[in-house]
Amino acid sequence: MRHFRLGIVRPAQIILLGFLALIAIGSLLLMLPFATRPSESTSLLDALFTATSASCVTGLVVADTFTHWTAFGQAVILLLIQIGGMGVVTIAVFFSMLSGKKISLKQRWVMQESISAPQVGGILRQTTFILKTALSIELIGAVLLAFRFIPRFGVGKGVWYAVFHSVSAFCNAGFDLMGTNAPFSSLTDFTGDPLVVLTIFALILSGGIGFLLWGDLRDHGLTLREYSLQSKLVLAVSTVLLLGGFAFFLYEFSLPQWAGYSAGQRVLAALFQTITPRTAGFNTVDLNTLSEPGQLMTVLLMLVGGATGSTAGGFKVNTLAVLLLGMAAAFRAKPNAEVFGRRLSETAVRNAAAIFSLYLILFLSGGILICCIDHIPLAGALFETSSAVATVGLSLGYTPGLSLASHLILIVLMYVGRVGGLTLMYAVVEQDAMMGAVQLPLEHVTVG
Repeated sequence: MRHFRLGIVRPAQIILLGFLALIAIGSLLLMLPFATRPSESTSLLDALFTATSASCVTGLVVADTFTHWTAFGQAVILLLIQIGGMGVVTIAVFFSMLSGKKISLKQRWVMQESISAPQVGGILRQTTFILKTALSIELIGAVLLAFRFIPRFGVGKGVWYAVFHSVSAFCNAGFDLMGTNAPFSSLTDFTGDPLVVLTIFALILSGGIGFLLWGDLRDHGLTLREYSLQSKLVLAVSTVLLLGGFAFFLYEFSLPQWAGYSAGQRVLAALFQTITPRTAGFNTVDLNTLSEPGQLMTVLLMLVGGATGSTAGGFKVNTLAVLLLGMAAAFRAKPNAEVFGRRLSETAVRNAAAIFSLYLILFLSGGILICCIDHIPLAGALFETSSAVATVGLSLGYTPGLSLASHLILIVLMYVGRVGGLTLMYAVVEQDAMMGAVQLPLEHVTVG
């Protein structure tokens, strides 16, 4: 490509290459003999899949994290989750700042792209704020979880479990170490435990609402009218999804197959099942027991995900908001989408439609391919692909037994889902083409 020959590398290309490098290094570390327990073995594909899942904060696994990996392997996975969740560029710039190196304008530009900041100005202060806040939230989460895990697992193991699950939850990764009870059991032993459920819930939510909303909360407190339009949209759509999802799953857990659960367990399960698809990947119930509408609702929540500039995946709640506002403007024959006294740009509406369409194409095509290759039910294949492309990690149990080709499909989906569709497009499309330097004659086409 011309930009590489001229030595001009765009921020999107740096982000893509950064994640590829992280995945490659993680794969090599997980291939080391002492990363795997003596009774287990790790192939290159298994190491690559696990490193991709951790770096892209997905949580899909081909082997149980506790029973397959040693403490070293688990530490590598945790490090990949932390770097992948906060962003490769964010971590790199932060360490450059700690070393006293001067941060160039180009590095600030890349940083802006990495965290989806509206401007370059103040980007270093914002980066420091993001990392300090993230580490503080993870520390608080670990302390709260330690009250439950230390009595159960002992001091050393309890502290490690608390730290691991706090980071995994905040980064919306979904990796767990509960295979000590039963492989792939996730948090099913804690369905009715308010301390664990509510702590993990809060960690997932705080990591998924977006770094820009953190800044508005810091600068304006609870004065919502001072928030940026993006923060208002994130809050509005997230509230609707949480309340609507909670109401639906209260109905779901009232069905006969959940008769063995107490009223308190059902409420906690409904609350957790509302937040975990966005896009954390933990589960406190057996997902195969969910009704078909329950599994479909989970898929839809997975695809939406969290907010732009957060640790969550999906096509994002603010993207959904812009898409719906654009539709509303079209239905009302208005020239522009409007909300909260502001007008949205045509570019924002067009990009939202493109992102939504890309995720839908990847989700459907990946599911159909896996269904044809491995002859599993289409609904199950679509559940796994939605989990991969939205970087969630929830699974109906099909992923470990899939073929090489299907695992490669999931790896590609996880990578594209983490770096983002627009980032991928900006990385491979020439700048002149994106700017539309030459405009062709206009001709109208009827739609609808």
